[in-house]
Amino acid sequence: MKRALLVAAAALCAMPALAQQSAEERFRSLTPDRQQELRERFRELQSLSPEQQAELRKNLETLDAMPPAEREAVLRNYRRFQQMSAEERQDVLRRWQEFRKLPPEKRAELRQQLRRVMESDPAQRRQLLENMRRWERMTPEQREEMRQRYREQRQQRREERQERREEQRERRQQRRQERRGG
Repeated sequence: MKRALLVAAAALCAMPALAQQSAEERFRSLTPDRQQELRERFRELQSLSPEQQAELRKNLETLDAMPPAEREAVLRNYRRFQQMSAEERQDVLRRWQEFRKLPPEKRAELRQQLRRVMESDPAQRRQLLENMRRWERMTPEQREEMRQRYREQRQQRREERQERREEQRERRQQRRQERRGG
């Protein structure tokens, strides 16, 4: 709810077309429904603790300081977030909290993995996202089974690589011996 208030306030403040009007003019130019919505949000904002209000102000300043393209991306993501069901929003917030609890190096690794997914070609990205959805639907037992299969496949590939290396080493030794022995 707090984040929603922040982004809603930020969205209102970030509208370039309204930036040159006074706050009162902007408010009066809104529909009655929108005015009522803003009044309710303002009451919610006022009900927050001073610390929470300070955090919102800090986040708003951060948003205002962003380059226009980055700010637009944040607002676009917020709009998408608002269009989600309450359950989906709770899930996103829960995952965000879990992410924030991770050590910085793990968060950096996950960001890098996400970047790779997003930069991959569309067909590969669709496959990766489908695999992720499938993983999410699995029970813990099914996930552990998949992990075990993956470990076994990885071990098999290691063994195959080791066998190829040994075969190559034997062939090299054999060629050396043939050259020496003539």
